[in-house]
Amino acid sequence: MFTQLQNKKILLGITGCIAAYKICELVRILIQNGAEVKVIMTDSAQKFITPLTLETLSKNRVYTSMFELNRAPDLEHIALARWCDALLIAPATANIIAKITHGIADDLLSTVCLATSTFTPKFIAPAMNMEMWKNMATQNNIETLGKMGLKILGPDEGIQACGDIGPGRMLEPIEIVKMLESSCLPPLLKGKNVIITAGPTIEPIDPVRFISNHSSGKMGYAIANAAEMLGAKVTLISGPTKLPVPYNVKRIDVTTAEEMYKAVMSNIKNCHIFIATAAVADYRIEKNSKQKIKKTSEKLSLSLVKNPDILSAVAKLKNPPLTVGFAAETENLLENAKQKLVSKKIDIIAANLVGKNLGFQSDNNVLLVLTKHGEVFELSERSKSQLAFDLLRIVLNY
Repeated sequence: MFTQLQNKKILLGITGCIAAYKICELVRILIQNGAEVKVIMTDSAQKFITPLTLETLSKNRVYTSMFELNRAPDLEHIALARWCDALLIAPATANIIAKITHGIADDLLSTVCLATSTFTPKFIAPAMNMEMWKNMATQNNIETLGKMGLKILGPDEGIQACGDIGPGRMLEPIEIVKMLESSCLPPLLKGKNVIITAGPTIEPIDPVRFISNHSSGKMGYAIANAAEMLGAKVTLISGPTKLPVPYNVKRIDVTTAEEMYKAVMSNIKNCHIFIATAAVADYRIEKNSKQKIKKTSEKLSLSLVKNPDILSAVAKLKNPPLTVGFAAETENLLENAKQKLVSKKIDIIAANLVGKNLGFQSDNNVLLVLTKHGEVFELSERSKSQLAFDLLRIVLNY
């Protein structure tokens, strides 16, 4: 249960997007966790879901117009703005994002946004076609909203209603609620510099072939997003992924293990917490071919040499940051995690099994977290976004 939302007054704005059908579940979870919810719907939102449905779920009147008959004597846009502890717009279309960015107030929702106090937390959960999301106008607007203090929740990546595959999907309701919960916590990582490595590395064999692994980067990106939401200054050093950069996170793109090592060591000064989620290739080709290797024989031998051990190198620094490693194992999870914790001389290790339907590529995971003080935490299956916050709570209590 998300007890941080107990008795919180959430004003939920819904705009016209196919993802509006998910809002019933969002309202249900918010109320289940103790929040009071009032809803504003735009005209377009009502094409996808009815006010009656939301009134039934929220047990509050749903607001749809600036000029409704029999309205309360208070100006509704002012009264609603003053009522809420937090304003959430989900799904947030490119249109409402543009309106808020430029101070346009031409309907009830956009007017309430403008009238809500600067000190009231505001959240945007974008939902739109991937090309609309990647459009420079939308990206500029998102950047501006961040500077204005709004928190951007997502978007997620995947198959969209139009058939495209990419960033732009609204986060699942449970993810949104988890992030709202975190906003009710103090900025526990404020003033902390956090470096996170994520994704796979790619070690070239020749111009068309390479050695890599199945890492999607989702866990590392989720931790980067969670750390930023908790107030940290986050640098994400990422191997090749298809994931959107978490808001307000500095991303450094690398390809090989050696490039990742150099990027980490170049930025490690003044780092307080180092979290190594990247699936770094242990070996690279000793001498990769400049031309495509032709199939001329039944067998081909490749000479491999060890890549630098990034996590160990950081842990061995004269004044190392708090170091958190990840271990992806196929067997003997506890024993292998303990061995890695000791051999690399790190503070915390988060271990998980990988294989069919486990770990890599999945949106969910299970973690076994060990500390060098002998503590053991078992984090049962949940989304990687949820695991990110849970892991950071362990780090903060270390």
